[in-house]
Amino acid sequence: MSNSNRRAVSLSTDAIQMIRGLIIGEVITIVLIGGLWLWLRPRLFVNNRPDSVSSQNPATVSSLTGSTFANVNDMPIGAFNYGGSTAWASIRQLVDSQIQNTRPEFQLLYVNPTDSSPGSGAGIRMLLSGELDFTQSSRPLTDAEQAEAKKQGVTIEQRQVGMDGVAVVVNPELQVPGLTVAQLQKIYLGEITNWKQVGGKDLPIVPLSQSPDNADTLLFADKPADQQNFGSQVEYVYSTTEALRRIKTTPGSVYYASARGVINQCGVKLLPLGVSSDKFVSLYREPVVEPNQCPRQRNQLNPSVIKNGSYPLTSPLFVMIKQNQGQAQQVGEAYAKLLLTEQGQRAIAQAGFLPVNSQEIAAH
Repeated sequence: MSNSNRRAVSLSTDAIQMIRGLIIGEVITIVLIGGLWLWLRPRLFVNNRPDSVSSQNPATVSSLTGSTFANVNDMPIGAFNYGGSTAWASIRQLVDSQIQNTRPEFQLLYVNPTDSSPGSGAGIRMLLSGELDFTQSSRPLTDAEQAEAKKQGVTIEQRQVGMDGVAVVVNPELQVPGLTVAQLQKIYLGEITNWKQVGGKDLPIVPLSQSPDNADTLLFADKPADQQNFGSQVEYVYSTTEALRRIKTTPGSVYYASARGVINQCGVKLLPLGVSSDKFVSLYREPVVEPNQCPRQRNQLNPSVIKNGSYPLTSPLFVMIKQNQGQAQQVGEAYAKLLLTEQGQRAIAQAGFLPVNSQEIAAH
C-alpha cells in the first residue's frame, strides 16, 4: 500500500472515531438532562398532601401571599382551563397576561360554555362538570350549586380577591336624580313600573337583565342567584353588550351590571344609588364627563365610594376552587395565590376593581 493510501485510511479512521465520540457525548448529555428533569419535576408541583389544602372558610378574605408573581412557589406546570364571569374581562386582559409573561410554565386557556352565555353561573357549572380547573365568579355560590358539589363529594372554596361596584345604567335622556336600592329592587319585582313613580317623567320602565343563573352581579345581595324572583315584565338579554345597545335606543330602559363593564361607555349613563333618597352616591369620578365629550374623554370609576362603603351595591370577586385533592385544586390555589400577591392586587386595581388588600395597595 502506498504512503498516500495509508494516510487516507488513517484520516478516515480518525474521522470515524471523532464522530463516534461526538455521538457518545450527545447521548451522555441527553441522559444527564433527562435525569435532572426527573429530579426537579416533582419539586415544581404543588404538594398534594391533605395538609397542604387551604382551611380557609368560604367567602373570607385572604392576606397577601408575596410581593410579586415570581415569588409564588410550587406553581403547577402545564396548560389549564378556566372560565366564568364576564365582569372579569379586564382582569383576564391585564392581570392574566402579566401572569403569562412572568410565569410561562403556568398557561391559562379561557373556555366559553357551549350551551349558554358566559358568566359566573356557567363557569361554576363547568367547574363542577370537570370542564374547568377553576373558575372566576362575581357572586357567591347558590344553595343549588353547593348541593351539587356535595353530591359529588367535594366542596367549592370561594377565595375573594377583589370587589366590584354594581352599576345601574339608563338612557342619557332620562332625568332621574337617582334610585334607592329598594326602589331598584321594586322595579325588577314589578312593583314600580313607571319612571314618574321615582321622580322622572311619565315613561314606562323597561327593566333589562341577564338570566340570574348566568348574571355576573346580583340585585338582591342577600339572596342567591337562583332565588332572585324577578317580575314577569323583566326582559332578559344575552350579554351586557346587548343590554347597552337596548339602553341607547330605548329611553325607558334600565340595566344593572358590573361597574367596570359600563363605567366608560358612551351613549349611556349611570344612575346614583343610595340607601335613602336624600343620599345618592355616584360611581363616577369627578369631574363627570358629559355625553358630548365621549369618546374623546371617558368617565372613570371612583373606587373610594366602594372602599368606604358609601356606595350601597357591591359585588365580591371570587376564585372558585374545587377542593378535590387533585390537579384542579392545585391550579385554583396557585391562581388565587398569584392574584393575592402585591403585584396581583395592584394589577386588579389597575383593571378597575377594588383589591381586597386596598389599604396596602395603591390603586394606580
